[in-house]
Amino acid sequence: MHEYGFLLSIAIILLSTKFLGLLTQKFKMPQVVGALIAGLLLGPAVFDIIRDDSMSFINNVSEIGVIVLMFAAGLETDIHELKKTGGPSLLIAVLGVLFPIVGGFGIAYLFNDGNGTDTSLFLQNMFIGVILTATSVSITVETLKELGKLSSKSGNAILGAALIDDILGIIALTIITSLASPKSGNIAFVLIKIAGFFVIGSLACIGFHIFMKKWCSNKGKDLRRYVVASFVFCLLMSFSAEVFFGVADITGAFFAGVAISNTPRCKYITSRFDTLSYLLLSPVFFASIGLKVVLPKMTGEIIIFTILLVIVALITKIIGCGLGAKLCKFSNKNSIRIGIGMISRGEVALIVANKGEALGLMNTDFFGPIVIMVVFTTIITPILLKLAYKTKSVPELEIADAASST
Repeated sequence: MHEYGFLLSIAIILLSTKFLGLLTQKFKMPQVVGALIAGLLLGPAVFDIIRDDSMSFINNVSEIGVIVLMFAAGLETDIHELKKTGGPSLLIAVLGVLFPIVGGFGIAYLFNDGNGTDTSLFLQNMFIGVILTATSVSITVETLKELGKLSSKSGNAILGAALIDDILGIIALTIITSLASPKSGNIAFVLIKIAGFFVIGSLACIGFHIFMKKWCSNKGKDLRRYVVASFVFCLLMSFSAEVFFGVADITGAFFAGVAISNTPRCKYITSRFDTLSYLLLSPVFFASIGLKVVLPKMTGEIIIFTILLVIVALITKIIGCGLGAKLCKFSNKNSIRIGIGMISRGEVALIVANKGEALGLMNTDFFGPIVIMVVFTTIITPILLKLAYKTKSVPELEIADAASST
C-alpha cells in the first residue's frame, strides 16, 4: 500500500464503525458492538482490507484512544460514590480473579497434553487462568456511558473493582512469569513498585487537583488551556504508571481523570475529550480489537475447548464478581450487573496471551481459542449490560438523577 495508505485505512474504519454502530443501535444494541464487528470484517478474519503497513499507526491511535477513554471515565467518576464502593470493589475484584484462575486452570488441565515437565505443564495451565482474570473495563465504560449508568452505584463498583482487578492481574502475571523465567524480575520488587504507584500517584493527583481547582477558579470562563494541561497530566500519569511502576497505562489515565473530576471546569474539559474520542480515538480503538483477530485452523478438540473456554470465561466472572457484590449487600439485580460488567477481556487478555506465547507459557494450540474467547466476551458484554439495565430500579434512578444534577 502507498506510504499514505494509513489515511485511507482510518477513513474506512471511521465510516464502517459509524455505519455498523448505527445499524446495531437500530437493533437496540450499543454502538460499540458495531465498531467491534467492523474491525472483524475489515481484518484478516474476514475481508482483510486493512493491511499490515497501516497497523502500526492504527495501534498507536488505539493506544491513545483507550487512554483517553479511561481518562474520560475518571473525569465522570463521582469520587464520593467511588469511596463508598472501595471496600466492596476490593472483594468483588478478589473473587473476580480467584474464580477465573481456578476455572481456567481446570479447563486447560483437561485439554493440555503438550510436551514438557510437570512443572511447565502446571505453569501453562495456570497461565490460561491468569489470562481469564484480565478484565478490559474500557468496553464496559463505553456501554455504561451510552446507558447513562457510569456514575451509578453499580457503575462505580465496576470501575473500582476493575482498577483493583488490574493490579491483581499484574501480580498474578508477574508471579507466573517469574516462575517461568528467573529473568522476569523479583516478585517482591514488583509488589513494592505497585504500592509505590498508589502512594506517589495519589499524591500527584491530589496536588494536581488542588492546582486545577485554584487555577480554574481564578478565571471566569472556559479556556482551551485547561484541556491541554489536563491531557498533558493524563499522558504523564499513563507513562509513569507503565514505565516506572509496571502498572497499566490505563490505570494512570483513570487516576488523572479522577484528579480533575469535581474541579470548576470539569464539565467543559469532559465535553472536549468526548468530542475527540467520538471523532477518532474511540472508533479506531474498538475496531483495532477486531483487526487483530486471525481465526485458527480448528480441529474438533480445539472447537470443544473453545466453547468450554468461552463458557468458563462468562460464568467465572459473573459468579465471582456477582458473589462478591452480593456479599457486600448489593441487590440481586445490581450484583448481576456488576458480574456482567466484568466479563469483557478485550485487549488486556490479548496482550497477556502474546507475552505468554513468547515465554512458552501457553500451548500454541490454545492461542486461537483465546482470541475467539476475547472477541466473544467483548461483543457479548455490552449486549448483556444493556439487557441487565433495561429495567430501572428506584435506587438506580435516584443515583442517576443525583449524578446528573451535580
